[in-house]
Amino acid sequence: MADVLNTFPTLGLQTLRALARYPDRTAFSWPGGSLTYRGATDMIGRLQSVLMRLGAEPGTKVALLTANRAETWCAGVAAQLSRFAISWLHPLGSLQDQIDQIEDSEAQILVIDAENFGLRGGELAARAQGLRHVFTLGRADYGIDLLRVIDDNGSATARDFAEVDDVAVLNYTGGTTGKSKGALRRHRETAGFANAILADFEIPDRPSYLTVAPISHVAGTKVLPTLMRGGTVHMLKGFDPGAVLRTIERERINFTLFVPTMIYVLLDQPALATTDLSSLDLVLYGASPMSPSRLVEGIERIGPVFSQLYGQTECYPVSVLRKSDHDVKQPELFLSCGFPIAMCDVRILDDDDQDVPPGEAGEICVRAPHVMQQYWKRPEQTAETLKNGWLHTGDIARKDERGYMFILDRKKDMIVSGGFNIFPREIEDVLTGHADVAMCAVVGIPDDKWGEAVIAIVVARGGAEPSAEALINLVKAQKGSAHAPKHVKFVTELPMTGVGKIDKKALRASFWVGRERMVG
Repeated sequence: MADVLNTFPTLGLQTLRALARYPDRTAFSWPGGSLTYRGATDMIGRLQSVLMRLGAEPGTKVALLTANRAETWCAGVAAQLSRFAISWLHPLGSLQDQIDQIEDSEAQILVIDAENFGLRGGELAARAQGLRHVFTLGRADYGIDLLRVIDDNGSATARDFAEVDDVAVLNYTGGTTGKSKGALRRHRETAGFANAILADFEIPDRPSYLTVAPISHVAGTKVLPTLMRGGTVHMLKGFDPGAVLRTIERERINFTLFVPTMIYVLLDQPALATTDLSSLDLVLYGASPMSPSRLVEGIERIGPVFSQLYGQTECYPVSVLRKSDHDVKQPELFLSCGFPIAMCDVRILDDDDQDVPPGEAGEICVRAPHVMQQYWKRPEQTAETLKNGWLHTGDIARKDERGYMFILDRKKDMIVSGGFNIFPREIEDVLTGHADVAMCAVVGIPDDKWGEAVIAIVVARGGAEPSAEALINLVKAQKGSAHAPKHVKFVTELPMTGVGKIDKKALRASFWVGRERMVG
């Protein structure tokens, strides 16, 4: 029998309770419209009524493809209240990746934002196997228009039928190191995440939260905490830097989340200097390392509002580097991924899952109520990742005496050159500290003498022309000759994954064609 006495309320119940508390406030706002807390509750009830009439079994997977829309977020809540599990499709994913996710998750219900993904939705509806019901938000020449149906049906009261051991979400990993895997969480594992965020992230008392990054990923994890605080979620459907700056000024945004590349683009906008950003209290960033020199620029030009988050699909959040840790007079912490949140037991362990001494490299391993239960249909990878009662993140890091963690690199990204283990992140941190370097990525390439050689692929700052020799010597001076790149390649842009991470798999692939080493 499930232990319901010692668990959080389900996600759906937490949401309904938050919405009931401030009925007349604005829950969601977007260009051209808004939705009150009472309106969101009513929409969730109407959507749930449609889903419940399908007669689908508990645990049925619902796949959603959408831009940032309140209606889709409400549909996800309605599905979870109905004992279904939701699986967000990446809005920037390829057609084949999205088909693979639908089929791997065994989704029977597909919800498509027809206004923004009408064509792709039609392709998915026609080609993905196993779908029994296709709904669209808005008119399309396929599926059933969910918005029209709920208008025709009238009001319905939202009710939570979910149990703590029902599957709530099946989120798929970014796939940067191989084929994407589904991280399965029941309500038991998901229900505490909002509390963890509110406890350790410096969310404003009444958030005015701007979602620019997709709500299908980490940006979506701040929606429920915002509503629990009685705030408003302002939604933009994509990253338009001009629109972002105008929205912050007009709506007095005090809280947002960006990936580092978005921050770089904003810093390069001429309009930044004339935009009133005084309302901003918290800018969360994560998903990839941020250039220390650009972080200093951001603090000087935007203010001391930056905070770094760290986590992964298998467990989010894990740690946070708070605003007070971003001190331009003590920039050494800029390279840290933060201090473990209160709800996580985080250790740096060796290959035998034993603690390593402070300052030594090991793998970040986590125990927490919100760690995934398993990888969906992947028992061997589940056993490997969750061995000995720890979530093995795959991130190699060291920890200082206070407990701040410094990621050295992904375990699979480590370069072995001339017998030395080299972590590209250490080299990237040195190079992005150079004033003329905007972004860079370091990978290992085949070398007959060294086995692997270090190459730095560099994007220069606008108008700058750093020399390869100067950059090599900079690394040599700070990290030693073994870490110094053997080659430097200058490019105008780096390949990015859909979640804003540098796609090292793609970078490595071009150098390893026909060679033995895995590029994943």
